[in-house]
Amino acid sequence: MNTQRISRVREEMKQHSFDQLVITSPDSIFYLTGIDIHPGERLFALLIDQERCHLFLSALFPLKEETLPVTYFTDDVDSIELLSKSIIDQGVIGIDKFWESHFLLRLMKIKNNLSYEIGSIAVDNCRLTKDEDEREKMRHASKLNDEIMSEIISYIYNEAPNGNLTELKVQNQIKKLHEDKGIHELSFTPSVCFGANGAEPHHDCDDTVLKEGMAVVIDMGGKVNGYCSDMTRSFFYGDATEAYTKVYNLVKAANEAAIKAVKPGVKLSDVDKAAREIIENAGYGAYFTHRTGHGIGIQVHEFPDVSSVSQNTCLTGMTFSIEPGIYLKDQFGVRIEDLVLVTEEGVEVLNRFMK
Repeated sequence: MNTQRISRVREEMKQHSFDQLVITSPDSIFYLTGIDIHPGERLFALLIDQERCHLFLSALFPLKEETLPVTYFTDDVDSIELLSKSIIDQGVIGIDKFWESHFLLRLMKIKNNLSYEIGSIAVDNCRLTKDEDEREKMRHASKLNDEIMSEIISYIYNEAPNGNLTELKVQNQIKKLHEDKGIHELSFTPSVCFGANGAEPHHDCDDTVLKEGMAVVIDMGGKVNGYCSDMTRSFFYGDATEAYTKVYNLVKAANEAAIKAVKPGVKLSDVDKAAREIIENAGYGAYFTHRTGHGIGIQVHEFPDVSSVSQNTCLTGMTFSIEPGIYLKDQFGVRIEDLVLVTEEGVEVLNRFMK
């Protein structure tokens, strides 16, 4: 159990007037306790107040070492009724934003005098700034992602001339290269887009064959020691067209402008603006259809986001993506994504692979 992190959560609970907090996100429980369990449909809850932490867990997942009080239950037990016995009768209780409604509604019927609030902000505010151990894990994960990107580009250039290289084959090779480095969990399913498929920001890989004169977009990441990497690079197979080169250079300039804007105290909405203005001023604003970035750490998408409506400012230790893009239907797409770490001096770019 990480007592320092739990102390920070308790301070956040005071600020938000939470008497108790029910945390059910496995990633948040891992962050606070080091316990890495994904229980499926069964209850998994960490109950926190100012005096104690208590874990509720199915007996199917016995812990090798118990560093905090644990209550186990079997499948023939009403786990919510069991949890409710440790919950106050009156006051304010914070509830995890990811908790399934059937659990919450059951608890609300049992404890109907409580005031229920979304309580995840108490953990999110702690998770958004990484300590030095977390920063090193993020650096290492991105370093491996850089190496795999280099290897997958070599694979494409070696295999494409054969005339049968599909998006799915490249996707499978990305998975294999991760496994070769001992990375057995991906941050997300790798995205490989050839030609017009790149105009779909979340294209599902298919049997499209790479041919000369096609644009390529690769978005990938792996989870290493509990922390995620994420990077996108865009390429052209053959001699790039004038239209592609123009769009590529715009996206690259937007990526670099947003990175340059990052430093403590800067609003995340201004980081988004730095990228978006370049694309909008060139007349492509309608084709940049998503936020500039997202927080990342234990999860590939974490609080907060880097968007025009973000209310957060850059804090030392925050890690997030910078990934502007332009998507031209039936033509091609370009996205360039790096992860950045906010430092006391400004910004550290975690990805070193060429753009």
